[in-house]
Amino acid sequence: MRLLNKIIFTLFYIHYFGFFSAQISDTVKISRKEAEAVFLTTNLDLIAQKLEISQAEARAVQAKYWPNPKLSISEVNLWRTYDIEEQPALIGNWGKNTQISAEIEQVIQTAGKRRKNIELQKIEVEGEKYELQEVLRELKRTLRNTITEILYNQEQQKIYENQISSIEKLTKSYNSQLNLGNISKAEYMRLKAQEIEFKKRLISLKQGLEEHQTELKALLMIPSSTYIVISDSLTMPEKQFSEMEMVQWTEKAKENRPDIMISKNREKHAEKNLEIQNAMKTPDVAVSIGYDRGGNIMKDFIGLGVSFDLPIFDRNKGNIQDARLEIQKKKNETRKNILKSENEISSVFRNYIRTQQISREIDDHYELTLDGLLVSHEKNFRLRNISMLEYMDFLDTYIGNKMVILDTKKELNEYYENLQYVVGQDL
Repeated sequence: MRLLNKIIFTLFYIHYFGFFSAQISDTVKISRKEAEAVFLTTNLDLIAQKLEISQAEARAVQAKYWPNPKLSISEVNLWRTYDIEEQPALIGNWGKNTQISAEIEQVIQTAGKRRKNIELQKIEVEGEKYELQEVLRELKRTLRNTITEILYNQEQQKIYENQISSIEKLTKSYNSQLNLGNISKAEYMRLKAQEIEFKKRLISLKQGLEEHQTELKALLMIPSSTYIVISDSLTMPEKQFSEMEMVQWTEKAKENRPDIMISKNREKHAEKNLEIQNAMKTPDVAVSIGYDRGGNIMKDFIGLGVSFDLPIFDRNKGNIQDARLEIQKKKNETRKNILKSENEISSVFRNYIRTQQISREIDDHYELTLDGLLVSHEKNFRLRNISMLEYMDFLDTYIGNKMVILDTKKELNEYYENLQYVVGQDL
């Protein structure tokens, strides 16, 4: 927690104080875990979705209130009328020649409309919570895959930076040998061309990294003047999965995946709406109590009243039929999402297993052996024990193999993250 607070404070500092020094580029170095903690705290999409939940909860509270009673005051004469029977005064000497009528009316919802509407609002609150889980699921995958892309790019840059550093020393040495007439200009130019090519690839990698930097900064709400470095290494997930687990995930996805839960929630919403539409056939009742002074044979008349619509023409049949069709539509959407989840889990699981099988061929010993052979070839090339053609051929093989290793790590991380995404939970 202390580390998270430190990161958030650093980002806050960079955001506000960086405004006054826009020409300065700040570098923030964070790990995968720290980046995810910042994301959960600062991402505006998550904050906005949480506000949607609060709004739905407010609507649920509002649904619990009864309609306000209605007060009507009428038949008040603003001038004195002489040809009427004098009434007793109301206030002091006022009111002897005044007529007034007042009524209070309260609407009473019938057929459980209020209760059903409260239940509908609760379903909407649940729906917003599932929407938050779905937004989180989508953004988590984007965040983690973006970090993987950045790590992949950083590791590629290291390969080329190391080769540029090595080949610059060789080029400098060959330039001296060229001036002494010990080597041909063609040999020097071949080596220099390789150096320039590596530098061009490095620049291309740095340019490609900008897109992922932009996406990550948007997810973490970090200002544009900041440069993010991920401190982790690109490693392969070590989780081992079996066919049996895939079957379990398929069943659990029906209860855990937010998109399926959203579909089921919409089913419940449609079913509750049908209940409300059926209840709308029954008219509400308005109960009233009225007082009349001087407008009847009684001086002070108090009477009760009741009113309601007569359901002769409108029986809400159209809305009821629409609600029934909506239920069928939502059920079809749920079935479609369940089938989609089963296919996605099966496909991603098999891709993960295939990539994992390839990754088993690559271990730390293999990569160390590859690095050792490069050092050996560089040494033999300096001593002129091997030709430039042999050195360049091995250099291409070395970089190609290093890229295969990085590609495998990247793909396995992406399939692992996609597997968590389609299952609907962290594995």
